[in-house]
Amino acid sequence: MTNAALQVAQESSRIDKVFNNQRIASRKNPYPSLGERLEALDKIDRILMDNQDAICAAVNADYGNRSAQETKLLEISQMVSAVAYHKKHLKKWMAAEKRHVGITFFGAKNKVIPQPKGVVGVVSPWNYPLGLAIGPAIAALAAGNRVIVKMAANSQNLCKLLDKLVSAEFSEDQFAVIPGVSAGEFTDRPWDHFVFTGSPATGKVVMETASKYLTPVTLELGGKSPTIVAKDFNMRTAAERLLFGKFINCGQTCTAPDYLFLPRESVDEFVKHAKDVLNERYGSADSKDFTSLIDEKAFERICDTATDATRKGARVVQLVKSGSPNRSERKYPPSVVLNVKDDMIIMQDEIFGPLLPIKTYDSLDEVIEYINAGERPLALYLFSNDKQVQDKVVYNTLSGGVSINDTLLHVAQHDMPFGGVGNSGMGHYHGKEGFIEFSKIRPVFKQAKQSGILMLAPPYGDRFNKLMNLMLKFRL
Repeated sequence: MTNAALQVAQESSRIDKVFNNQRIASRKNPYPSLGERLEALDKIDRILMDNQDAICAAVNADYGNRSAQETKLLEISQMVSAVAYHKKHLKKWMAAEKRHVGITFFGAKNKVIPQPKGVVGVVSPWNYPLGLAIGPAIAALAAGNRVIVKMAANSQNLCKLLDKLVSAEFSEDQFAVIPGVSAGEFTDRPWDHFVFTGSPATGKVVMETASKYLTPVTLELGGKSPTIVAKDFNMRTAAERLLFGKFINCGQTCTAPDYLFLPRESVDEFVKHAKDVLNERYGSADSKDFTSLIDEKAFERICDTATDATRKGARVVQLVKSGSPNRSERKYPPSVVLNVKDDMIIMQDEIFGPLLPIKTYDSLDEVIEYINAGERPLALYLFSNDKQVQDKVVYNTLSGGVSINDTLLHVAQHDMPFGGVGNSGMGHYHGKEGFIEFSKIRPVFKQAKQSGILMLAPPYGDRFNKLMNLMLKFRL
């Protein structure tokens, strides 16, 4: 057996062992105390704060080039603040909540108790390898669950580091990150809850596998997130804000602006501002501040997407002064694509790279109609200071989330849920909604010393009929 095959066999054996141990531990201690949960969150905070440089170096090695500043901004700082938010609110979230009791059940008491589901499996992608592995784990551990994370094949430097760091802080029957295990082998288990972030196509496979065990799933699946700049909004400001969200991480963000609607008369003005903004920020596609595409396949896909658009009549406009597609460093210059048509690949598939197609419009109604004709996106972005325009777009479309007058930032709000709808996913996490997602909200009814319902017990007769008539009349 080769060393690689031996390692795969060892990791396969390890996932069996860890999963079984976590199930046993979950049943022995089905409701971890507040103190135990806070201790788990403290451990995650310590891992993140004490190992920032090592984490950044591992992510950079996996990408080929991603600046430490970008990893700290996009992932480490977000996870540290998420831990702090959960610690601040956890006691309140854990408290039993009283519920109303109808007069028919006078004297009884109702409450709901959030209880841990058990063992949670997390499959995280490569584009935000720390945040999309640790983020769901924070919520699941806060809810009192056990957690096992499988990271993407393109994130194995970070995965091995996190395995080492997590193993040093946690027992494997509480939290584990396991390198090397295959996606199919990981998914095909009787999880108590499962979280997957990735493509809609793979999400369907995950959901089908989970259905064998009736496992509840949280799916974050991305899609083509539209961006609209209304006629009342300043084009320079729009360029500054939406290009940050588009080109950070080289466009490899599930909530990145995927295509842009501009007023027909504003295209030239926007492109001019876009060039100014991108040259101020990067200057060249070779800038160390500009992240590489994750692998050669991703680089080829972006090149092919641009070629397909050009062949079908579009015009690709590079936004930085220097640099060209660089295969060795997997750098593709940030660009806008003009004159796009719907039969182009760029308007059919999620781009996940540094290309921004621009469509023009004359009326807001045609924009809304176009968006609603497609799959539900994970995010929608609108730039307008007009309250009527804002309401018209928000209440006449549906997406996983919305940012008005900026992009991406709704995802960074810890007191708001994050999740898709339809083809872009199902379920939520972040904040209280994440705590609820990973909890069984268990109803508990406690009868009074005397049970009034027995007045309705057989034999049925006049008393029953009178009481039933009263209940129906007053909707009791």
